[in-house]
Amino acid sequence: MPSPNLPVLGAALTLPWLRTYRDWLRSADRDVEVQDFFDATVLDGDWRPLAAEVRRELDGHKGRIGVHGPFWGFNIATQDPAVRTVVTKRLLQGLDVCEALKATQMVVHSPYTTWDHNNLDYTPGARGKSIERVHQALEPVVRRASDIGVTLVIENIEDVDPHLRVELARSFASPSVRVSLDTGHANYAHHATGGPPVDYYVHAAGIMLEHVHLQDTDGYADRHWAPGEGNIPWAEVFRALELLPAMPRLIIELRDRAHVMAGAEHLIRHGLAR
Repeated sequence: MPSPNLPVLGAALTLPWLRTYRDWLRSADRDVEVQDFFDATVLDGDWRPLAAEVRRELDGHKGRIGVHGPFWGFNIATQDPAVRTVVTKRLLQGLDVCEALKATQMVVHSPYTTWDHNNLDYTPGARGKSIERVHQALEPVVRRASDIGVTLVIENIEDVDPHLRVELARSFASPSVRVSLDTGHANYAHHATGGPPVDYYVHAAGIMLEHVHLQDTDGYADRHWAPGEGNIPWAEVFRALELLPAMPRLIIELRDRAHVMAGAEHLIRHGLAR
């Protein structure tokens, strides 16, 4: 029997998988990240009946609810004003979904690319200008998030330097903007593009870290394997997490959601979570 003091695992799921894992989710009031609403075609259609179905499925569920915000086809630091308008629109649509689902977190993708890592310091002032462009796109989003009680968590994607998006989040000086860690993205950056090990991303984020995507990789691609299938040193990652003043939401996010239980069981078996 896992210790009740261990952190509780949750999962990133779509509606059919919410039904599949209903009992497991309710067994420990596990956090859920709903992933039905980041596609533009869904957001531009009549998504409310789907949201109502999700709400019905989560009725009685006592864990926290989050939503993966839209991200396809744009960068939140875009230099194109017309695209920036789309970025703001999409993320506001994501917050509409949050409000409908009574969600309290929304995942937003980091703007920092591998190219940025090697070039931001080549042009004087480029870092500040990048942050300024993100503010232009996100300030209406942050205001709305604050109004409805949602925290935006900025997830590392290609980030090589784990401090950059933390600096970006802090620049808003708002409790409604924090950071997310995707362990597989960090492991890819560590092996393929010169980033530090995954636990360093935890230490870099510190108290700003409020959400974690747990997924394993081989360090070559964004595999989204179940924990235990790749080469992430999970014990060290969880040692870093234990040093935080508050445990982030721990969300298993897999390409094949049929393996959620296998990933959870790996972490439970090693005494890292429950």
